[in-house]
Amino acid sequence: METLSDYNIASAKESDQSIEVKRKNAIKGAFFSEYIDMFDIYLPVVALSPVLFYFQPPQLSPGLETILASLVFITTLLGRPIGALLFGIVADRIGRRKASIYSVSGFGVVTLLIALLPGYESLGVTSYVLLVILRFVDGIFLGGGYTGAMPLAIEYSKKSQRGFVGGLIISGFPAAYVSINLITWLVLMFSPLHGLHSPFAQWGWRIPFVIGALLAGVLVLYYTYKVSESEIWQSESGEKKEKLALTDLLHGKSGRNLLQVLLMMTGFWLTQNIITIFLPTGLLVKTLHFNGIEMTATLMLTYFVLFFTYIGSGMLGQKIGRRLFFLIVGPLIAVVGSALLYILSTRQGMPVPVIVALVCLLAVLVTSPWGVIVTYINERFVTDVRATGFGVGFSLSVIIPSFYAFYMDWLSAVMPLALTAVALLALGGIIGTVGAAMGPETKDVDFS
Repeated sequence: METLSDYNIASAKESDQSIEVKRKNAIKGAFFSEYIDMFDIYLPVVALSPVLFYFQPPQLSPGLETILASLVFITTLLGRPIGALLFGIVADRIGRRKASIYSVSGFGVVTLLIALLPGYESLGVTSYVLLVILRFVDGIFLGGGYTGAMPLAIEYSKKSQRGFVGGLIISGFPAAYVSINLITWLVLMFSPLHGLHSPFAQWGWRIPFVIGALLAGVLVLYYTYKVSESEIWQSESGEKKEKLALTDLLHGKSGRNLLQVLLMMTGFWLTQNIITIFLPTGLLVKTLHFNGIEMTATLMLTYFVLFFTYIGSGMLGQKIGRRLFFLIVGPLIAVVGSALLYILSTRQGMPVPVIVALVCLLAVLVTSPWGVIVTYINERFVTDVRATGFGVGFSLSVIIPSFYAFYMDWLSAVMPLALTAVALLALGGIIGTVGAAMGPETKDVDFS
């Protein structure tokens, strides 16, 4: 005969299994949310940049062409903080899961609309204006994509595994970069690019955008049917949920926490931009004169390695502490990272394998904080403002570093242009270190 004790044990086991399923589903959702977010972010950089002339007037000056090309990427970045704020409030007030569904649905639709855009020959300059507007709106939805998904996953994670989970989630970024390059390469194989009326210019570039929209649709279905709302968020009182999260975020302890996170993230965004934006064209192409194949192969290898090192950084931060990790890595970026970038920027004639190895080492070192950042920022805020704090702290801090090219131009008045990126990398490492030093250790924070 089954006793009450047996029944209680069976119920407890069933409950534990249910929580474990919810935990795994939330973590998978956050990983794929980051993956699809980054897939969408890099679509214009990888798939669209070769054919931006499809949307632009012919015979533009090189300077104007560069400005118009940068707008497609910058407007997306500018939209992200707005989306992080709006959807962060949604996630804190009505739930992380709903915020994820709404934001992913939004950028899925916008990405599909971009895939359907006609070019300059059909609409004139309106086609380019529509492209920029859609990318800005896309940035708003993309900025909201992780304000629900990442806090939801971190809140479901066991305290001892939060470092691994944070590193795993952010590894979706290099995975997406490798994927979009492979997809674009395959599309170029059967739809060559050789002028305005070539297959890739007319329809080939649209295929990666359609794939991005379909991936977003799959993610919406996954969150709708597989992911449960955060139990930690649900445990908050209804009274707290009715508060405006932004008001709570900007006052008292949460306000001080936000300032500290913004300072730290400004530094690490600056170092990140040197690797993800400046390094491919500014260093590999313009300084080291890599051709397209050499540059792509170098970046593909580097991002493949980063997939694993992000996870490793998250696990190391779990072992030694997030704050201590930043305090060690920040100065290493400022000193060792800057030295590596200096060597790459000034030593001409190095063998290609040596350059590839140095680029890979530089990227691993400089981007290693990102394996810890997702977990750390979530641990810096209490539950009722966690999504808003994470979204604003993560995204608002990207704005100042995004104009790194202007800072390089200003610095070129007092130093060789080739060394300005070295100076900014060192400055970013220092700012990130100072910001981290102003905050506490968080690995033992108890969400419940």
